[in-house]
This record gives sequence, C-alpha cells and structure tokens, in this order.
Amino acid sequence: MKAWLIMFTLVFVQFTVQSQQCKSVITGVVTDFHDMTPLVRASVTLIGKKDAIFYTDVNGFFEIPDLCDGPYELEIYHPECQSAFMKVDLETNLNLNIFLEHHFEVLEEVKVTGNRVTKTNSAIEETLKLKTIEQYGSASLGDALKEINGISSLNTGANIVKPTIHGLSGSRVLVLNNGVRMQDMEWGAEHAPNVDVNAAGSISVIKGASALQYGGDAIGGVILIEQNRFAKKDSLFGKTILTGILNGRGGKINTDLTKTYENGWFVKGQASYKRLGDQEAPDYILSNTGVKEIGASLHFGKENFTSGWRGSYSFFNTEIGILSASHIGSVDDLIRAINDDEPTVVDPFTYDITSPRQEVTHHLGKFKYYKRYEGLGKFNVQYDFQNNRRYEYDVRTGDDKYKPSIDLELTTHTLTSDFKWDAKSGFDLTVGLMGRYQNNFANPDTGVRRLIPDYDKYDAGFFSIMEFDLGEDWKMDTGLRYDYSKIDAKKYYKISRWEERGYDADFSDIIIRETESSQYLTHPVFDYHNVSATLGVNYSTDNQHSLSFNYALANRAPNPSELFSDGLHHSAARIELGDLRITSETSHKASMSLIKDGVWGYTLEPYVNYINDFIYLEPTDVEYTVRGSFPVWEYHQTNARILGVDLSVYANWADHWRTDHKFSLTKGKDLTDDEPLINIPAANIRNKISFTTPWKNLEIGLESKYVFKQNETPEDIYVYSTEQQEDVLLEINSAPDAYHVLSLNSSMDFNFEKSTLTVSLIGTNILDVSYRDYLNRLRYYADDLGRNIILQFKLNY
Repeated sequence: MKAWLIMFTLVFVQFTVQSQQCKSVITGVVTDFHDMTPLVRASVTLIGKKDAIFYTDVNGFFEIPDLCDGPYELEIYHPECQSAFMKVDLETNLNLNIFLEHHFEVLEEVKVTGNRVTKTNSAIEETLKLKTIEQYGSASLGDALKEINGISSLNTGANIVKPTIHGLSGSRVLVLNNGVRMQDMEWGAEHAPNVDVNAAGSISVIKGASALQYGGDAIGGVILIEQNRFAKKDSLFGKTILTGILNGRGGKINTDLTKTYENGWFVKGQASYKRLGDQEAPDYILSNTGVKEIGASLHFGKENFTSGWRGSYSFFNTEIGILSASHIGSVDDLIRAINDDEPTVVDPFTYDITSPRQEVTHHLGKFKYYKRYEGLGKFNVQYDFQNNRRYEYDVRTGDDKYKPSIDLELTTHTLTSDFKWDAKSGFDLTVGLMGRYQNNFANPDTGVRRLIPDYDKYDAGFFSIMEFDLGEDWKMDTGLRYDYSKIDAKKYYKISRWEERGYDADFSDIIIRETESSQYLTHPVFDYHNVSATLGVNYSTDNQHSLSFNYALANRAPNPSELFSDGLHHSAARIELGDLRITSETSHKASMSLIKDGVWGYTLEPYVNYINDFIYLEPTDVEYTVRGSFPVWEYHQTNARILGVDLSVYANWADHWRTDHKFSLTKGKDLTDDEPLINIPAANIRNKISFTTPWKNLEIGLESKYVFKQNETPEDIYVYSTEQQEDVLLEINSAPDAYHVLSLNSSMDFNFEKSTLTVSLIGTNILDVSYRDYLNRLRYYADDLGRNIILQFKLNY
C-alpha cells in the first residue's frame, strides 16, 4: 500500500509540473514611426530578467519564447531612437506592433549641423548657453544677445535695449517668445521687447530671413526664445536666482518651480522682480534712470510623443525712467547738450521714477496642440492672444501733470497651423497657414496730439518649406512664403501739415470731412502683397567641419509708425513724421558660413544685403512748438546695401585655459544718394581668456572689448539758433570716439545633498571708462554706464 502511494504521488507531481511549463510567446515588429520601415537590430529587453535581451531581424521581427503567464515590462531600443517602454499582461501568445521615433532630432524640433544644434540647415545661426542667459537675468534681452557675434543694440539709455542684427532692428527683427511672435509696438526706437529673460530655457538667433515658418518680413533676423522640454518622470525641481547690482543700487530676484509626471503632465511657474535707482556714469549720476520690473509666467500641459498640448500665460510690467537731461526746451539747449561734456540735469541719487518715463504692461496667452500620424508626420495648431498697453509720460504741469502724453493699447489675436511630412528618409516638407487680427487704440484723452492713430490690421500668410539630402554630405533647403497685410486706419491731420506733405494732390479721396479745428479726418486703407523665398545648401563631411550658403528674398510691409507718425514723440524727445507714400521694402541677402570645431575652431560668416525701397528715419530739421524746439525726424525710402563679416576664433590651449576672439564689421550705404546709412553699428573686436577647473566648477574670465569710431555717418544738419541769430551746424549725426572697456566674470559651485549653489561675481567696465556709444540715442546728453559689480546667487533644487 505504501509503495502504491509513493508511485501515485510521483506521477501526480510529474503531471502537475508538466502542466505548469511556460510555453507562451511574445512576437512583434519594430517599425520607424515616420516612414514605416522596419528597424533592424532593435533590442527588446525583459526588464528584471537577467540576460533576457532579444533583437529584431532584417524585417524588424522579434520573438520571445517560453514565457510564463503574468505581467512583464519591455524596453525597446534602437540607436538614435528614444527608448520605448511597454507593460503587458501575458495570458496567451501575444503579437505587438511597436513604433519608435527613429528621427531623434524631431524630438527636440532641431537639426544637428556638425556638432551644433540648429533650427535651419543653411542659415547663419547661433544659440546662447543657459549659463549665459542666467548671468544676464538681471539685464535685458538685448544685453544678453550682444554675446553673439554680429548682434548689437539700439539703446535709449541703459534700460531700453533693442536687438540689432547685422545693422537692422525694429520691425525687421522678429522676436518669437515661446512660439508666439511678439506684438509690442516694436516700431519705436525706444520700445524694447517686453520679455523676461529669466523665463527662457534657450535663446537662438537666426541672422537673416531664412526661417520662413516664422515670418517673411524678418529682413534682419529672428530671435527664438523657447522653453525647456520636460522629461516624462515624476519629479519636482526648481531654482532661485538672487542678484545684487551696484550701479543703480538695486537687484533682481527670480524663482521658478516645475512639477512633472510620468504620464506626460507638467506644470511650471516662474516669477521675477527687479528694482534699480538712478544709474551712474563714471563722473556723475544719470538722473531719472531708475527701473521697476515685474514678470511672471505659467506653463502647463500634457505632452507625449504621439500627441500633446500646452497652455501658457505670461505677464510683464516695466516702468522705466528716461534721462532727465534728454528733454530740452529749445534748439540752443540741444546745441549745448551735444557740445557739453556733462548733462544739463544732475540730481542726487534716488529710487523715484519721475517724468519723462514709460510704463508698459504686456499680457500673452497661448494654447498649442500637436498630433503625430504614423507614416505621415506631425500636425500643429496654435492660438495666441496678446495685449500691450503703453503709457509715455512727458514733463507736464497743472492738471495734466500725471496724465500720459501717449496712451496706446494694442490687442492681437493669431491662429497658426502647420503640418510637417517626414515619412520619407532624407526629405521633409512643411506647409503652414497664419491668420492675425490686430487693433490699436490711441486714447484721445491725453491732451496731446496722437502720434499713432486708431487702426485695424489684418494679416494672412502661407508657407512651404522643403529640406532634403543631396547625398551623404550635402543637404539643401528651400522655401516660399506669401503674406497679405491690410491696414484700416482713422486719422486726423492738420490741414497745414496735410498740404505741406503734398497729400492734397495724392490722397484727397481718403478725406472724410474737415473739422472746426482746421483738421481733416481721413480714412487711409492700404493693402500689401508680399512674397518671400529662400534657398540654401549645407556641406559637412564630419562632425567638425561645415560649409553653408544661403540666399533669402524678403519683403516687409511698412508698419503704422512709418506710415502715420505725425507729431511729438515725447519719450524720444523729437517730432516724427511718417509718409503715406511708403511702400514695401525688398531684401536680397546672401550669406555664407564656414565652421570648424574641435580643440580649436573658428566661424567665418560674410554676408551682403541689398534692400530696395529701404525705410529709414533721419533728422531733417528743427520745429518750434508751444512745448519748445524739437528736432524733426522723417521717414524716407532709398535703395541700400549692407555688407559685413563676423569672425569668431577659439582655442583650448591647455586643460584649463581657453581664449575666444570675435570681430564684427558692418557697413551700410545709401545707394541712391551715395552716402552712409544712419545707425549702422561700428566695428568691434572682443578678446576673452578663461580659466576653468573641476574644483567646485570654478570659472574665471577676463574680456576686452574695443569699439572703433563709426567714421561713416550721414551729413549733419544746419539749424537756426535764436541765441546766435544765425544758422549753425548741429552735429546730430556725428559719431563719438572709439572706446575700450574690460569685463570680468567668475563663478563657483557648492554642492549640497539635494541642491547646488552657484555664486557668480561679474564686473562690467571695471576700469570705469567714460565713453559714448554711437547706437545709444542718449549719447547727445550723457556718457554711458560706469563700473558695475553684480553678485549673483543661484540655488538649484
């Protein structure tokens, strides 16, 4: 009996073991998401199972045999792909279709040329490092961008800085903030971009009009301010930057916090505050040059590879004092200001911001959705809203003391959509549409004649861009864009000004009626049809050398300022006159870029830009008003040529030592009148030596900047002096002397358990040199900033 029991037990156990043998199979095919081609030698790993790695064959097929039922997690990997992770619950045999993103650069929406990340194949393009952006967190966007060779700025003092690319600024330079084209009255010479640098994850500059997806009128170039992409994982991180500023006796604080989730959800908040009092030149205080600035932004959404959406809102408010000495009462005051070494007004230091001053508030909201389609490409649609409110206060008395002289509100709605077809390896096609409505309201209750009228503006555009490989080493891109613009305005003209400008002969049909105050109410409506195109090639044999050539045709319609300006621009302290006859300007720009990277390297970027019907603003006369005498600046058109070269060289001499050398030269000429163009930056050369060591990530750098005198300027003008009772030469176009300044920067990291503290010390104009820059509009009245010491603490957590 006992023997039979043992035998029965053995048979039963054997049967049970056999019935639990693992015989299930997972099979599948791994395919490129874009062109549906099989991915060979992709690895499929059973996470948590030792040595359980399987590879796809030439058809992308894989098989994992002898699996027990239950849950498994798979990791699918292929070179240059983003790994995919899958969870399966195995009950029987399972067959999977797995798609990988083989075009890795699409994940970041960038291209790799040599070892540089770019947005285009052939255009001249550079990107600021995040560390550089953070160092300029207490300054402006224009100040930070001057770190890029070929970028200068048109300044109104130290706080209003407009980026200038290859000699062009204003409406010719597009600023894309988080994918939204900024609409903040960029037509004014003293209207700086309303952007908080601290909110940027990266800043890139495309020099020229080659990036047609952003706009066809970027004759100068495009500035791209973007947010960082967030990893799909459960995480909470942030940073706080506290900056103390000696010159101005103030500082800035910025903080941001980001929460991400494994399923793709994220939310990020950011806020900053800046306060400065009067700033100082080496020998005196620059009275009424304080600034107060508040910025905040919120980003949220859910982003996965196949689809996602993102919403954002940003707020920016700034109050800026305008140098008191810049507002003059007569032409003789202007003559004295230009000839004197010191400003006519020097008051004790204060944090108060009085008139003349500006106050600007900018709201920006955006919603974007994207969807990727297997074997086709990616679809994007975006809506954005902007509201820009600008107040400009002049020195006034009585009941109007606190009333703005200019009160403008600009509201913009934009809808864009594009589709990128990338299903064929080595060939991409992107097509897109844009529609925009804009309304400008000029408050008539200022007690001052309105500089810019009420208007409605309608824009529509279409573009198509192709990028393709010509071989193993050659890439080509080409694009075409069409833009339509319509401006519908209502504007009052003094009859005397109307006849003086000759409008009675050319525009009598737009007069609605004559008012009792000797003015015409007019209804000008203008339509513009513009075509832009680009063609470029890039040649790269390895990861260290690259040669590219690009040609760009761009057309830009005149902005409302160039058409309608008519009166005293108070914060500019001048009378500005537009011209209703102004037409679109056309740019033909050819550029080349030769790049070598490695232990030592260089970038050579020559360019030439021919602009037909180039629109420019120049001083022509002085006009006497009840407020005093002011120079008259008029908008004109001519044929122009701008050419130049940017050269950068660097060398890593030893493990810890590096030098950087940059030279930039731009020349502008009025071909019609055979004279120099106004406001072309002077040649400059910068040399920097840096020491770095792994010990606490220590970095020390000393930079020398030499700016040559701009010897090519338009002729000065003669004006009548009531004190001298004769015409005298007003040197309003003459450039100041060359100057040389030194800067010093240093930083160290202190690591803690879960955070890093970076301490930076930065000194600008450390020798306290007195100088005036040709592109600073206040150079007539005062020197530029003296020595400035900046102490910054950045805590990453």
